[in-house]
Amino acid sequence: MNAIPLPALFLFLLLLILLSGFFSGSETALMTLNRYRLRHQADQGHRGAILARALLERPERLIGLILLGNNFVNILASALATLIALRIGGEGAIAVATGLLTLVILIFSEVSPKTLAARYPERLAYPASFLYTPLLKILYPLVWSVNWITNGMLRLFGVRRTDGRDSVLSREELRTVVNEAGAMLPKRSQSMLLAILDLDNVTVEDIMIPRNEVDGIDIQDSEEEILNRIKHAAYTRLPLFDGDIDSVIGIVHVRDALHVLLDKGLDKTYLREIGRRPYFVPESTPLYQQLLNFQREKEPIGLVVNEYGDFLGLITLTDLLEEIVGEFASDPAHTIGEIHRNQDGSLSIDCGISVRELNHALHWKLPTNGPKTLNGLIIEHMETIPEPGTSLKLSGHPIEILHTADSAVKTVKYVSKAS
Repeated sequence: MNAIPLPALFLFLLLLILLSGFFSGSETALMTLNRYRLRHQADQGHRGAILARALLERPERLIGLILLGNNFVNILASALATLIALRIGGEGAIAVATGLLTLVILIFSEVSPKTLAARYPERLAYPASFLYTPLLKILYPLVWSVNWITNGMLRLFGVRRTDGRDSVLSREELRTVVNEAGAMLPKRSQSMLLAILDLDNVTVEDIMIPRNEVDGIDIQDSEEEILNRIKHAAYTRLPLFDGDIDSVIGIVHVRDALHVLLDKGLDKTYLREIGRRPYFVPESTPLYQQLLNFQREKEPIGLVVNEYGDFLGLITLTDLLEEIVGEFASDPAHTIGEIHRNQDGSLSIDCGISVRELNHALHWKLPTNGPKTLNGLIIEHMETIPEPGTSLKLSGHPIEILHTADSAVKTVKYVSKAS
């Protein structure tokens, strides 16, 4: 060693410090890679991503390789620094050299490269994977021996290799990923993805049209009433019932009914024949499952029933899709039938509106795990049928009872702070 010039020793020491920084930075870069972006880029054929994914499939081997290299160069650098200190100042300079080397390695081989790698992991991880892949094959016996000893020690403490593997994301974890996507996802797409994740938490009962608002055709009505109902139908499909809404005998497409009127006039017998078999839906069906059911049954409308078979309401594919994409109307406060804006800026709200629909329309946060309609929510809150003129607050929103009838609250008035 005494024959090696001092400048060559300093140059070799600098090389070891750079190698130490490479090992430290590449370790951080590989371990902080976004696993989902890595898989996507690997599937797209990115060579660096393919190699990095293969290395990360057995992280204990990769870590063993990196630590072998990092410790080797650090120990060698320490020995070289000691030799240089002896050449320059004798034994008294060893302590100074140790302190300086520690500071240099800490700044230039640990903190700086790891900080840079954490910010730009792909820029270091992918090139490093080209070096680590063949290096792992060359040093595999040594790496395997170190890992075997390490895993044996960990097993003594009850740690198994599979304990550290990535687990499948839960719904809430996936929600966090979508929420933190930020600028990578348009706001509209973000809200739609979150709505899809919520479909399993919402049931058919939460968004159905209640039975008292279902518009249908009673086969026992007079011909004039049936004609009027068909001509002024708000929906393209109407339930056909016999005397009572609980006795649904079919679903009639208004277009087919109009064809009957044009061809044969009103024929109740033929009206029964063109009615399609009703499709019944249990009230507790999650919306995600119901979306699949609509697709499988090729039916865009379902009759919601409870456990006793009683008719509760109606659900359509359009209602379900609006839970994902939002209202198709541009301004819910003006277009929803149950909400009307008054000249003074206040809102008159029909209490038959569902709580979820009201939350969507006015961006409120009324509880949805109890009564399904605003009327039910008010009665639960008041514990009685309130008189007109009664004022109350629901989740901080002041409303005034305008009209009650038939043991229910019919209409309320809401004055927003911005009014």
